[in-house]
Amino acid sequence: MVETVVASFGPPGKEWQYSPNTSYPGGTFDLSHGAAEYLLFQTTLPEGMVQPKSLGGGDAEVAIDPAATALVIVDMQNYFLDPACMQHPKGLAAVEPTAKVIHKCRQAGIQVIWLNWGLTDTDMETMPAGVQRGFIRSDFEGGLGVDLGGDKGACLYANTWNADIYPPLKRLIEPFDLQCAKNRMSGLWSAQQPLFKVLQEKKISTLLFAGVNTDQCVLGTLVDGYNNGWTCVMIEDACGTTTVGAREVTLYNVSANYGFVTDSDAFMAGKVVAR
Repeated sequence: MVETVVASFGPPGKEWQYSPNTSYPGGTFDLSHGAAEYLLFQTTLPEGMVQPKSLGGGDAEVAIDPAATALVIVDMQNYFLDPACMQHPKGLAAVEPTAKVIHKCRQAGIQVIWLNWGLTDTDMETMPAGVQRGFIRSDFEGGLGVDLGGDKGACLYANTWNADIYPPLKRLIEPFDLQCAKNRMSGLWSAQQPLFKVLQEKKISTLLFAGVNTDQCVLGTLVDGYNNGWTCVMIEDACGTTTVGAREVTLYNVSANYGFVTDSDAFMAGKVVAR
């Protein structure tokens, strides 16, 4: 139950309401904007991680409106997860938690969105050098749009095997899910991006994030969402990265500044509550 409000902040109609809570040192944040039903879940940080000092940092309770929320699953594609393209044990470890979160979202009535690299020839003609650099190895092998050999297709091009969703997750796609292509690390870098348009059309105010890499495409999209006014929640064990040390820094900064962090178990334990 959301407690008596002691602080409200944010623009009219988009306020966050905050209450102290004896069960959670970080208190309770009501982000549901008066919805008739809300999903209430606990935020988490890995054991031993320094708790951010910002309001609610690390150990709080959050209420969201399921009808105004979307789960954004970022780049869970063959290119990043299939051993034929890349060794990514942390990404593979995120598959099962992601599947659990998808199930919970379907139960709660939360929109599921698959956000993936899906390049076109036009994208490559305008692709900034800085974006291309990150995919070119030091021996000048590889790169966006380069043929990966066999039946894999051009690197992260739309409608290729390597850009397809990893099979254990692809099997979970349902007809009312949405699929959005992106052509940068972030799927929200421009108001012209498909994800940006979809979120506005569906009046989505809260974004849950899963996918790879935690500190790159997931974080890039999350930060752009934060800067454009969306409430952002990272589901940390449903994300994975190959970058040493990046997980801890990312989780700290998300919890302290960009939104909230939870894990799949805490999210699964969340309850839909009638107001």
